Amino acid sequence: MKITIGIGGASGSIYAKTLLDTLVSIPGHEVNLVFSENALVNWNLEIPDKDLESYPFPSFGLRDFNAPFASGSAKWDAMIICPCSAGLLGRIANGVSDDLMSRAADVILKERKKLILIFRETPLHLIHIDNMKKVTLAGGIVCPAIPSFYSQPVQLEDIARTVTDRALHLAGIDVPSFQWGSQS
Repeated sequence: MKITIGIGGASGSIYAKTLLDTLVSIPGHEVNLVFSENALVNWNLEIPDKDLESYPFPSFGLRDFNAPFASGSAKWDAMIICPCSAGLLGRIANGVSDDLMSRAADVILKERKKLILIFRETPLHLIHIDNMKKVTLAGGIVCPAIPSFYSQPVQLEDIARTVTDRALHLAGIDVPSFQWGSQS
């Protein structure tokens, strides 16, 4: 599978880290990264002991429209934006492709591929909800960063993984994770 991971500027770098750590552990997928300027700021504040650029995936700048996933002809399968801010959600919902991340999301939607937005903002107002509706009607999936506790997670990464594993499943990537009705 060819998957783009967009790391947006909302707080919640633990979700992005957990997602990337999982993708490193399951070979056979082509993964490309794009991250916002605020993503780098938040990552350094929230996860100072892990360099985002240490992951083995190619990364592209927000202005690099020559990135492979910037065109539908490259046939990428999915995109997960994690975490996704309200501002980025709004740009995607309204077709504003003003940088590589929003362009890539637009391409995924127009090609009818899987776009999963791990939305990490609270509380919500009506504009957020309307933008979620627009993205959903366009074929995207809004997957709020709301962890589950069925599996009785203990560590912060385990809690975050309840969200990121769900997003990977939604994208079509099978990862071993807790399933309802199974023992933890």
